[in-house]
Amino acid sequence: MSNEDFARRLGLEGGEFYITAPAACPYLTDRKERKIFSYLGGDAASSTNALLTRRGFRRSQNIIYLPACEGCSACVPVRIVVDDFDLSKSRRRTLTKNADIIRRIRAPRASGEQFSVLRGYLDARHGEGGMADMTVLDYASMVEETAVDTMIIEYRLLDEKSGEERLIGVALTDRLTDGLSMVYSFFEPEEEARGLGRFMILDHVALARELDLPYVYLGYWVEGSPKMEYKTNFQPLEKLTGGGWVRMDRQT
Repeated sequence: MSNEDFARRLGLEGGEFYITAPAACPYLTDRKERKIFSYLGGDAASSTNALLTRRGFRRSQNIIYLPACEGCSACVPVRIVVDDFDLSKSRRRTLTKNADIIRRIRAPRASGEQFSVLRGYLDARHGEGGMADMTVLDYASMVEETAVDTMIIEYRLLDEKSGEERLIGVALTDRLTDGLSMVYSFFEPEEEARGLGRFMILDHVALARELDLPYVYLGYWVEGSPKMEYKTNFQPLEKLTGGGWVRMDRQT
């Protein structure tokens, strides 16, 4: 299929798409991954990002990509249906436990404070992952090299004695025409007992409601991958299939 035909199939008037060489799959052992990707830029970058996210793509800096693995379709795009999302007892407990957290929405600018939290998070939870050797410059590129409508959401605690705020969690989030896309999030590992990963997703649902946006995009769910299993805890979810977005039940 030509670039023109592929772009037209996605609903774009143009665009150059490329494919990566096979590499080790980060989610399933003994498998190889390949990705179709393109570059985001210009005045149409945000609208293209929104369109392609609805088509199952994900963004990293100014690259938008889609898994294209030979003989494998394990990566399934999923999104939370905001209007139908209820607060169960366990979800309410998570929110109550974190009721002292302050949300701050910032422009996409990296800070040393953010990187310090990221470094602790990677060392504690992803010491052998692809981001293990990330430097402060790498982090700045991840946050700041963007042509789309994106933001940094900081989660902070107030020290009542000093009056200063302490950063404990961060989310890099894109605002789309139909939702919020959680590009990457991380938190202070010493605060793990709070369930901060779960809390940040719940807070994105709340923020999407505030902004009157119907979905929160969580990226890919991979059946059989322990790293991705947590996403099934945020029902109601929709998954992207060949026939479009459909509800995903808990047993999927």
